[in-house]
Amino acid sequence: MTPDLQVERNRLWARLDRAVSALTDRPTPIAVVDLDAFDANADDLARRASGTPIRVASKSLRVPALIERALAHPGFAGVLAFTLREALWLHAEGVSDDLLVAYPSVDRAALARLTRDPAAAACITVMVDDVAHLDLLDASRTGDAEVRVALDVDAALRLAGAHVGPRRSPLHDVDDVVALARTVAARRGVRLVGVMSYEGQVAGLPDSLPTQRARSAVVRRIKSASVRQLARRRSAIAEALAPVADLEFWNAGGSGSLETSAADGAVTELAAGSGLLVPGLFDHYRAFSPRPAAFFGLPVTRRPSEGVVTVHGGGLVASGPPGADRAPLPWAPAGLTLTATEGAGEVQTPLTGHPASSLAIGDLVWFRHAKSGELFEHVRTTHLLSGDSLVGEVPSYRGAGQAF
Repeated sequence: MTPDLQVERNRLWARLDRAVSALTDRPTPIAVVDLDAFDANADDLARRASGTPIRVASKSLRVPALIERALAHPGFAGVLAFTLREALWLHAEGVSDDLLVAYPSVDRAALARLTRDPAAAACITVMVDDVAHLDLLDASRTGDAEVRVALDVDAALRLAGAHVGPRRSPLHDVDDVVALARTVAARRGVRLVGVMSYEGQVAGLPDSLPTQRARSAVVRRIKSASVRQLARRRSAIAEALAPVADLEFWNAGGSGSLETSAADGAVTELAAGSGLLVPGLFDHYRAFSPRPAAFFGLPVTRRPSEGVVTVHGGGLVASGPPGADRAPLPWAPAGLTLTATEGAGEVQTPLTGHPASSLAIGDLVWFRHAKSGELFEHVRTTHLLSGDSLVGEVPSYRGAGQAF
């Protein structure tokens, strides 16, 4: 850690502590979003997109007020939802009238609601990558509303027989994509309006880790090969789909790949969410240096020995392959680390490092979650920080009584 970063993190510690000091209710964990950093990140994402509109990835926020704040920024348009039930709720709440569900839905009740609500059906696009999704939609139908459909096209790198990237869609080759597109076009009650191709192996991998230079170099080569291969495949698929459907959009990218996705001639819109809050997994990207904006505070409850403090709770481990990078990061004050024997625990988390000797029982230690959005599954509300003051408290999805 550089001296400048240490000073910056300690200033953040003092700023967060001052802001929450007047609160009489400080549940564990207490979540705070720094709106100054959030807005700066939004502006930077729009700059990197170079005029291509950015769809807000709701999975990475899960706080309606933050989704609305992002949509109010120039360069952002529409929501990339993660469930159909969520999209129906966001539409009903007036958050957005342009919602793309990023994952296929097998929620029969939600599909039934969509087909009997023409207003919602006109604003929500569902994702498919298999004829079975269309069959289930037909079996769930309780109304006559035409359903907008998009195809999820696999964007992984295929290299020497290996699959490098997320395991999302079975649609990879041009012929497979066109075959499903023709099936949609021939099916009553649905209309093909878009395509999505999310290159997670480009958007979601840090490529400038200071302690893993060799690995970072390999990741950069994978990203470069993926971008080149994807540009060729997207172009071929777009040309083959042109006689089948008049597409409204082609969605691609993520916070870590806005520049390369925006430069692809087939892509008409991007998606981003993590780059607004900047979780731990989004440190160390070569393309951009955003500002962490989401934090959670845990109180010191014990001092078991010299140089060790224990905070209450803390086991907010991120989804994905188990590993140290999925654990929350003790962030402020700077210099605290998890212990190898206990890590981040459900009811207590011991911390070591030079700041431990100066922390008193009741003091707050501030953490960053490893993945964006998942923090807000653990809290009902989040406090909004602007400058040195809290300017509001808003519900998460869970606080609004919604669990998607």
